[in-house]
Amino acid sequence: MARAWHLMRRPNGMPVMDDFALKEVALSALDEGMVRVANRWLSVDPYMRGRMNDVKSYVPPFALDAPMDGGAVGEVVESRADGFAPGDMVLHMAGWRDEAVAPAASLHKLPALGDPQAFLGNLGLTGGTAYFGLLEAAGAKEADIVFVSAAAGAVGSAVVQIAKARGMTVIGSAGGADKCDFVRSLGADAVVDYKAGSLLKQLAAAAPKGIDVYFDNVGGDHLDVAFALARQNARFAICGMIDGYNGGEPAAFRYIMRVIAARIRVQGFIYTDYMSKMGDFYRDMGGWIASGEVKSRDTVVEGLKRTPEAFLGLFSGANVGKMLVRL
Repeated sequence: MARAWHLMRRPNGMPVMDDFALKEVALSALDEGMVRVANRWLSVDPYMRGRMNDVKSYVPPFALDAPMDGGAVGEVVESRADGFAPGDMVLHMAGWRDEAVAPAASLHKLPALGDPQAFLGNLGLTGGTAYFGLLEAAGAKEADIVFVSAAAGAVGSAVVQIAKARGMTVIGSAGGADKCDFVRSLGADAVVDYKAGSLLKQLAAAAPKGIDVYFDNVGGDHLDVAFALARQNARFAICGMIDGYNGGEPAAFRYIMRVIAARIRVQGFIYTDYMSKMGDFYRDMGGWIASGEVKSRDTVVEGLKRTPEAFLGLFSGANVGKMLVRL
């Protein structure tokens, strides 16, 4: 029988293993237009923490004691839908489980372009978020000085490489020597280690002329120092604020009043805001991957049983690049 992870209670602060339960689930009948998929790769992402709260957002909250969902790549094992046959690899949202029956309309058949799991990374939501956030929400352009927080993470590492491919100067932030070395290996012009002293002093030294663009994955102190060092007409793309996802204290900013004098534009965005431009994304990202200008590094956790462990690792810095679960 299929198994799926269920959210059993709303977390209070950082989630714990007792908030989740792995249960058997009965799959629906394979009616006309339906496909049965055996999952091979699952994605866990920071945005899923917000779905564990019972609040209105851009995606509905997870229901209690019901199968959770999220990005996944699976193999078709049975089909009653035109265009899908056993052996096809598909991208879909019935993650956090090992098997699913879904309508064909909810599946995206993957082309033979690289490894299937890349469509959960740089060829999927991760790469698209980096691409649209940097180039559309922030309007970054050649010769801009770009600051990227969580630059060793899935989205941040993609931002670093896209910015370099477009001729920008890139400063990344990461925690610890190993992650900083990884960000340098992606081509970053400078890296600040937020665990190694004053973030403001380090960024000021790395960007003596200030920054034109800030790509925010963290919030908190990182956002504050970006305000402090923003140049005239700087643009901020607010992708995520993982620093505050598990805390109850509101953020406080010492330098936010520079928004006025520096005419800073702060733009929140969601990947799906730009679906009409997916053709541009696939063209550019496909080309960069083929040329080697954009590379991926995954942190892989083995087995369905370890999915919550992989998810919680996002908040302790356990991942370099994209965090994936392999089934």
